[in-house]
Amino acid sequence: MSFALLYPILFISLYFEVFLFVTYFEKRGVIKREKISATLKSYPSVTIIVPCYNEEKTVLKTITSLLALEYPKEKLSILVVDDGSTDRTSEVVTSLSKEQCIRVIRKENGGKYTALNEGLLETTSDIVGCLDADSFVEKNALEHIIPYFENTLVMAVVPSIVVDRPQNVLQMVQHIEYYWGIFLRKALSYLGALYVTPGPFTLFRRGVFARLGNYVEGHKTEDLEFALRMQKNGYIIVNAHNAHVHTVSPRTFRGLYVQRVRWTYGFLKNVLDYKDMFFKKEYGHLGILVLPMATATIFTALYAMGMTLWILGEHIVTAIDRIATVVFSFSFESFRIDWFYFNIDGVLLVSVVLSLLTIMLVLLGKKLTEGNMRLSPGIFYFFFIYPLIAPLWLAKAVYNVVLSRTVVWK
Repeated sequence: MSFALLYPILFISLYFEVFLFVTYFEKRGVIKREKISATLKSYPSVTIIVPCYNEEKTVLKTITSLLALEYPKEKLSILVVDDGSTDRTSEVVTSLSKEQCIRVIRKENGGKYTALNEGLLETTSDIVGCLDADSFVEKNALEHIIPYFENTLVMAVVPSIVVDRPQNVLQMVQHIEYYWGIFLRKALSYLGALYVTPGPFTLFRRGVFARLGNYVEGHKTEDLEFALRMQKNGYIIVNAHNAHVHTVSPRTFRGLYVQRVRWTYGFLKNVLDYKDMFFKKEYGHLGILVLPMATATIFTALYAMGMTLWILGEHIVTAIDRIATVVFSFSFESFRIDWFYFNIDGVLLVSVVLSLLTIMLVLLGKKLTEGNMRLSPGIFYFFFIYPLIAPLWLAKAVYNVVLSRTVVWK
């Protein structure tokens, strides 16, 4: 029974990765044309909202990166919303308010979505976006995003997000994971199936908020909820892979664990709210394939980890028995290795193919961002560490959803 479930899981996972791989290569020509055509024909007015809560260490760098954007200053506004910070954030942002394009708003703490909504009330720009106060944009990011809005059907554009200067092994693991995310975001863009408009520098036509309403709490993932709301109403979200945003990633396992529990919990709760999109043709690839697959992946990852531990335990016990009775001898000269003891069954073969394909998708994400596919030590850290730690926050998030336990986050 265990293997009866494992084989379909491996097959579906392999099918989905191949599907993404083929989608990417079908669009290689389009990607090249995007790069060539990413020149501005007009300069719409843009407002970037920076919600911040206790971000004294990073908000200065965040706003400085916005001030360095290569965009007409008279067309760019920066709106900093201090969501009731209790540290020196208020002092830091006040020191920056002398810049003509910067406005600062202070409010009582109510959560990120309330800070964003406060900012939306204060802007009349054609394009409006958000930049988290722990993220930094490259100077040409806006120039790469705005051309996509020349297609009047496009309502939101999401950038490529990379980890800012990874320092330790855990951040290197996240660095590689973000490359996979960059590839995935590009492939889903072509499928019309992007289901997150991430806080780091997603830009919208302001009119979309007038039509759909502002942000809601969204189970602590308002960016995911709003993207699903857009998709349900038929609005187009695309990806600008050349627009790079650097974000500060958690340095400790506890920080990463808390962040990912919130992300996974928010995803599960939101897909429950939008479950009527599942397997519906009118929602295209998102409804038929992507949302069901993304949801199933959480549970299959937990199942696969459980099976892996079980099989590993069985192999260790069996290996000990075989070594003790057949192979192992205290005489070094009599020690031998027999190919009989190497596992070459179908599960292992498909798992190896999956791993190799995942490496290729990560490298393609790296190529989209940096223009090269060179291997780095982080890839090996990723494959050895990530599969061991990810099930921990996946299990906790599922536990919270099942028991209706809310996630606390400021």
